[in-house]
Amino acid sequence: MDLYPLFNALRIAAISSVIVFFVGIAASYYIAKAPRIIKGILDVLFTLPLVLPPTVVGYLLLLALGPKRAIGRFFLEAFNIHMTMQWWSAIFAVTVVVFPLMYRTARGAFERFDETLADAGRTLGLSNSYIFWHIRLPSCKQGIIAGVVLSFARALGEYGATSMIAGYTPGKTATVSTAVYQLWRTGNDALAVKWVFINIAISAAVLLVVNYLERPQRRRSSC
Repeated sequence: MDLYPLFNALRIAAISSVIVFFVGIAASYYIAKAPRIIKGILDVLFTLPLVLPPTVVGYLLLLALGPKRAIGRFFLEAFNIHMTMQWWSAIFAVTVVVFPLMYRTARGAFERFDETLADAGRTLGLSNSYIFWHIRLPSCKQGIIAGVVLSFARALGEYGATSMIAGYTPGKTATVSTAVYQLWRTGNDALAVKWVFINIAISAAVLLVVNYLERPQRRRSSC
């Protein structure tokens, strides 16, 4: 049994989760403090990939990164780099698809934060940077960690956008999700079922972690 699809899916999910961790925290923190109209517009923009069909997300990425498009053509001509049909091309798709999960979860955590703690820190002369890293972020860490875990689980199972921008090449771009489809399409149900159970086991473990993180969070009624 070739384990490359699992290895590739795990590294794509891990890299994407790291990206959405930093970008999601930054976006959620600043948007939570934005005026209502701006917050509403940006909320729609950042959450849209969550409700769009993944194939639509993949198609939009192809319009931006394809070899005949401006960005894709630039990288191809300047650096001889194909932005699509590479294993790392899936990172673009997965990051866009899972970003709303991290963004919404982190924003909810920041909005539930008790601002009196930050005010108390300011009266003591603490900088906003210190308050963010040493007071706000630790207080909201469970919600943020839950967002990262959910993003990782969703990234691991992403198929639609990934298949469009990275395709399926055994030993090169194959992931667990694309492997299941290809194995089913070629009639190899036995191996497809094995990959399905592997994916279910990993996803179940991730959800157990999320439930564990949310229990004390609900008990304290804070972020």
